[in-house]
Amino acid sequence: MLPNHSVPAERRRSWAEPYRIKMVELLKMTTPAERRVALEAAGYNTFLLRSDDVYIDLLTDSGTSAMSDAQWAGMMRGDEAYAGSRNFYGLESAVQARYGYRYVVPTHQGRGAEHLISRILISPGDVVPGNMYFTTTRLHQELAGATFVDVIIDQAHDPESLYPFKGNIDLDKFRELIDRVGAKKIPYISVAATVNMAGGQPISMENIRQVSQLARQHGIRVILDATRAIENAWFIKQREAGFADRSIASILLEMCSYTDGCTMSGKKDLLVNIGGFLALNDWEVFEEARNLVVVYEGLHTYGGLSGRDMEAMAIGIEEALNEDHIRARIGQVEYLGQQLIQAGIPIVLPVGGHAIYLDARSFLPHVPQDEFPAQSLAAELYLEAGIRAMERGVISAGRNLQTGQHNYPKLELVRLTIPRRVYTQAHMDVTAESVINLYERREAIGGLKMIYEPKYLRFFQARFEPVAVGTSREKRGEYADPQEA
Repeated sequence: MLPNHSVPAERRRSWAEPYRIKMVELLKMTTPAERRVALEAAGYNTFLLRSDDVYIDLLTDSGTSAMSDAQWAGMMRGDEAYAGSRNFYGLESAVQARYGYRYVVPTHQGRGAEHLISRILISPGDVVPGNMYFTTTRLHQELAGATFVDVIIDQAHDPESLYPFKGNIDLDKFRELIDRVGAKKIPYISVAATVNMAGGQPISMENIRQVSQLARQHGIRVILDATRAIENAWFIKQREAGFADRSIASILLEMCSYTDGCTMSGKKDLLVNIGGFLALNDWEVFEEARNLVVVYEGLHTYGGLSGRDMEAMAIGIEEALNEDHIRARIGQVEYLGQQLIQAGIPIVLPVGGHAIYLDARSFLPHVPQDEFPAQSLAAELYLEAGIRAMERGVISAGRNLQTGQHNYPKLELVRLTIPRRVYTQAHMDVTAESVINLYERREAIGGLKMIYEPKYLRFFQARFEPVAVGTSREKRGEYADPQEA
């Protein structure tokens, strides 16, 4: 539950969401037998489940938020002119005012912006450092010819560490990389706010400032993944000295001031079902981006979006900065996290911004990492209660480009992602109870083997089948765990 430190514990009161419900979407209640059929048809991949077969959908917070009455009303003001839509200029003004960048290029979603900036700034053989990879970001960098290098602090790889800013960049790692490859081989450093793959962990303002200073000393650009930067600003306000009395809006603006541009998926912080943008300060980079967006997305004043989508996103920027909204949004995630912590469930600590991350390696220690414990746990949660979550482990990490072998991250996680303004506290209670039930019978949960693997971003479409419980790697003459090989 959201803490209230201003009153004694015995006088603390419950809190409720700062909105009321005008419309409901009916959900399908399924039986265990029906869920078994659905999961087998999906190849034990929760991404391949039909949404009609899902009760509580915690797969992602991307595009799954509930829009407000103001956003829906704004969609009726959509100017669908092919060129020069008034909604673009409204979006442009909102980004300039709240994020501080000079130039805005709309895209259909965040990966459209990642594609543009990668094609523009990266040359084959370049190296792009960042505070832990994100799947689509890294793929676009690799497709442009770069190699991603993780320069996040070591605490980020420890799910039990309580360090408050586990998204921070290790400045020594960054310096060492500059010395080793040369600044000319580093077109930019990719800085993610609330690092997804680390458990939604924030980066501190002081660290962003120091990274910016070091990068600019060497002529290296800083590109922010601002997808959840507003949530990151909340953590700075709560955890970093000197920011308690600052507004979320002012903290966000300062964060962005230390960067040269950002990629944005409006489907997260900005409360829309589709949309994103690339925002920049450099005219020459912007000029190339607005030329390329015509090739890959749409005209530079709509970028693959309708006018109504841009209007909803501009309104969403203002709503996302409302402090009652962000307090309740983070509070719901903390509410679920506290229930699991009290039950002794291994999760990534401290609780992050948009999701609770189950530590699958600790949850299922008997399942080796090359039997995909996080994928197996996500599948089992669906069987248990019709709750859809997603894997963030070896499947998401993909394969090494040189050896073709699996990348084995230290974190093997199941992400319970909370959509904004969608579920009630009762849904969180059901989720907690279901995870606890799984934990009580965890020894009966086995691993999976991959039977189909697509070429790119395999976690979206890969298919699996169960490995019998007790069929260990030792019995087959193989290592128990690739981390121990």
